[in-house]
Amino acid sequence: MRIVWLIYERSQMRNQIVAQLKEFCFILIWNQHSFPRFQRVNPKRRFLISEKRGFYDGPRHSVYNRCFSTPPNGRTGEDIGVTKAKMDFWTMFGLAVLAGAFIAMGAMFATTVTAGAEGNLYFGMTRLLMGVAFSLGLILVIVGGAELFTGNNLIVMAFVSRKVTIRQLLRNWAVVYIGNFVGSIATVGIIFLCSRYRFGHGVIWLNALNIAQSKCIRPFIDMVALGILCNALVCIAVWLCFSARSTTDKILSIIPPITAFVAAGFEHSIANMYFIPAGLAVRYWGPPGFWTLVGKTLSDYPDLTWHNFFFVNLIPVTLGNIIGGTVMVGLVYWFVYRRKFPQA
Repeated sequence: MRIVWLIYERSQMRNQIVAQLKEFCFILIWNQHSFPRFQRVNPKRRFLISEKRGFYDGPRHSVYNRCFSTPPNGRTGEDIGVTKAKMDFWTMFGLAVLAGAFIAMGAMFATTVTAGAEGNLYFGMTRLLMGVAFSLGLILVIVGGAELFTGNNLIVMAFVSRKVTIRQLLRNWAVVYIGNFVGSIATVGIIFLCSRYRFGHGVIWLNALNIAQSKCIRPFIDMVALGILCNALVCIAVWLCFSARSTTDKILSIIPPITAFVAAGFEHSIANMYFIPAGLAVRYWGPPGFWTLVGKTLSDYPDLTWHNFFFVNLIPVTLGNIIGGTVMVGLVYWFVYRRKFPQA
């Protein structure tokens, strides 16, 4: 009988080991966690649990459920909004400068990949490529960690729930907006010093001029509407990232909405802090050799001025971004998930 009992005990141990290996492989594939450190939950049991939540010692169905993201319910957005609103000035400003530079990098990437595409690619394909490239900016902001004005419009959820004050909300928006502007302008200056007009026989700077010119000719109401639609998609991308469990999840959540708003021609205030100043820098300080190389003159860009940058584009687009982010995303999701429900 003892031999039979030993065989039975060993078979049970083997079944536990096999089940544990199956869970290990499943979580590595679907939950995308790195190899964690392990600790024993109970020395008398042979189950391991990860300090990074890689393993679970409960029922099997719970392990499988943990491998899939759950939709955010608004509480995450409120908690993040409180953290952002109560951040100290220099941390907030430094992260805002980084975000401005990150968005400028995405805009520079988009300008580069679409240079020379006019007349060689379909319009829609060009816009698609531009959108995918520009997604780099928000990926760097979300994954790298930075403070972006348009994404911070979601702090309104914490404000409506009375977790932050109006002063904290406006302070965050003002500091982050100025920091984004500083980061974008600094990136324009550095890139301008690179003499990139020589790249591709001047087509990159020419593309920057054409993009900037196209953003300075629309009516005020058009710019507000384009800004509303733009930040609705940007804040949706940020909202989707609240349910992400890995870097891959975040990247895949960001690319479709950002590509959509760029391809559709919507207006993003922080991106325009790079696109238009880059064109203005070329227009006012571009070397004579560049104009000869591309066969253009200053008179070909009459609407590209500092006045039009601020009053025709930046101000109305910023207003539209605030409306799109706060009303169309933040307040809507707050109403759906976080309003006070009547007691049954």
